[in-house]
Amino acid sequence: MKRIAVSGLIIIFAGLTAAQTPAPATLPFATDVTAEEITKFIDALPKDRVSDRPIRTVEVTGDYRVGVYGVFRPKELPGGSNLHQVNTTEIYFMLTGYATLVTGGSMTDAKQENANWVRGSGITNGVSRRVGPGDVIIIPGHTPHWFSELETDLSYLIFRPDPDNRIPLQ
Repeated sequence: MKRIAVSGLIIIFAGLTAAQTPAPATLPFATDVTAEEITKFIDALPKDRVSDRPIRTVEVTGDYRVGVYGVFRPKELPGGSNLHQVNTTEIYFMLTGYATLVTGGSMTDAKQENANWVRGSGITNGVSRRVGPGDVIIIPGHTPHWFSELETDLSYLIFRPDPDNRIPLQ
């Protein structure tokens, strides 16, 4: 079931981007990231910290890039709230584990980390939802988000369509 869901998301996402603009002749028709590659990648991530690393990033049409990232988040390190001051949307596909994810609202104790990233200790007046395997959450750029509670370790994929070409090709 997980293999079908992950493959389906990749195929749907590739199809949506391909339908927008014909790909230049030098680009492949599609880029594959197999369930086996994803599992091997997630299993190899460090388990003593939050790991958010690129599995594959590609230039889609010459106008923007898309990245597929693997994330491991240990229960003991829930982390604070984040706001990415960029146009990149994050699409979470939950693989394992359960947590409460809060989006929107206002960040508490917000501090500018760098030109594109604000961190805080939490979020007030956001929307909370329990997430688990198979769930998909779309978080537009400029939207605060935070795992307020981790019931278990989490592993998930993040798809990042990047219209500003900030993410490096992998």
